[in-house]
Amino acid sequence: MRIIKYPQREQWAEITTRPRLDLSQLNATVASVLADVKARGDEAVKEYEEKFDKAVLTSLAVTEQEMDEAEQLIGNDLKDAIILAHHNIKVFHISQRFIGQKIKTQEGVTCWQKSVAIEKVGLYIPGGTAPLFSTVLMLATPAKIAGCKEIVLCTPPNKEGKVNPAILYAARVAGVSKIFKAGGVQAIGAMAYGTESVPKVYKIFGPGNQYVMAAKQQVSLDEVAIDMPAGPSEVCVIADETANAEFVAADLLSQAEHGIDSQVLLITTSESKLEEIHQEVDKQLQVLPRKELASKALENSCYVLVKDYNEMMALTNLYAPEHLVIQTKNYEELAEKVVNAGSVFLGKYACESAGDYASGTNHTLPTHGYATAYNGVNLDSYCRKITFQHLTEEGIRHIGHAVELMAEAEQLDAHKNAMSVRIKSLT
Repeated sequence: MRIIKYPQREQWAEITTRPRLDLSQLNATVASVLADVKARGDEAVKEYEEKFDKAVLTSLAVTEQEMDEAEQLIGNDLKDAIILAHHNIKVFHISQRFIGQKIKTQEGVTCWQKSVAIEKVGLYIPGGTAPLFSTVLMLATPAKIAGCKEIVLCTPPNKEGKVNPAILYAARVAGVSKIFKAGGVQAIGAMAYGTESVPKVYKIFGPGNQYVMAAKQQVSLDEVAIDMPAGPSEVCVIADETANAEFVAADLLSQAEHGIDSQVLLITTSESKLEEIHQEVDKQLQVLPRKELASKALENSCYVLVKDYNEMMALTNLYAPEHLVIQTKNYEELAEKVVNAGSVFLGKYACESAGDYASGTNHTLPTHGYATAYNGVNLDSYCRKITFQHLTEEGIRHIGHAVELMAEAEQLDAHKNAMSVRIKSLT
C-alpha cells in the first residue's frame, strides 16, 4: 500500500480515484452475450454456462430435491447462524415499512401515497471465488417483507452443475420463489429478457464482477430497472491515536480479500498509529488463505496521514466509501459529519463483517463513489410509491383558475380545457 503524508488538497482527487479497467472490449462482449440470450433463451444460457462455468446442464431450474439435499449438507451451526442473521435483517427491514398519510393541500384537495411492491424481482448471487449466501438473505428478505409476488434467483453452478448448498439453504429460509443455475452476463440477460425457463423480472438486484455490472447497466437502458450502478467493493477506515491497530488491519484485509479490484483506504491523524497498522496488515496478510487476492487489492490502496479531524472527514466525504469504519475516540461526533457513505460502522467493535452478515443492516451498497447520490438496498428498493389525489367541487374552486392560467402560459390548451369544463359545470 502507498503511504501518503499530509497531502495537499490538489492531491485528494488522485487519492480517491478507484482502479479503472478499459471497458470498451468488455462492453462489446457483454452486449454480444446479452443479444444471444435474448434471441435464443435457455439454449444460449446453457452454452455460456458450459463455456464460462464448465457446467453441462440439462435444466436450469433448481429442483426441490436439490433444495432438500442442500439442507442436509449444511451443518447445524451454520444453519443457526443463517437463521439468526435472517431474523436480524428481517427485524431491521420491517421497521422501514412506509405508512402513508392523506394530506389536505387545500380545502377540497386531498393527496396521498401508497407503497406497492414490485411484482417480479430478480436476484443475482455470485458464486465464483466466494459464494455469497449472505447476499441471498440481504436481497430476498426485504423482497419478501415488501410483498414481491415472484422472487427469482440466479447463481452460477460448479463444474458438476450443483449450486452451493449454503446459497440454497439461505434461499429457502428467506423465501425465494424460483432458483436457476446461471451466472455472469447470461444470468442478467435471462432475468432481463426472460427465457423458456427463467421469468422476465421488473428489477434486478445483486453484486458481481465487471461483466455482471456492465450487463446490469446495459439492460437497464431499455428493459429493466436495477438496484444501483456499482463497481468493486471498498472500505475506508478512519482512525486516530486511540484506534486498535489489530482491529483496523483486520477491517482493511477483510475488504481486500474480496478481489484484486477491491480497494481499501486508511485515513488517520496519527503517524505512529499509521506505522503500527501498516505492520499489523503485513503480519495478518501472511496467514490469509486469500493472500494473493488481498495483496493485489492492496496495490490499489493507500494509507493517508492528515492534519486533523476536519481534513479526515473532508477527505472521507470526497471518497464516498461503500463502507466507512470510524475508529476514533469521538466517533459519535464524526458520525454527524458523514455526508457520503453507504454504511457506517462506529467504534472499535463495529467491524464491517457485522454488517456484511448479521447485524441487520443491508450489505448491498453503492460503490465507486456512487454513495454521493445513491443509498444501499432497503425496503423501499422493492416498492413503488403511487400517488393519489381526490378533488371535490370546493377543490376545483380553490385551484381551478390557477391550473387554467398555468396551462395557458405553457400553451397547452387541452390541459386548460380539462379544468375549464369542470369549472363551468359548477356554475
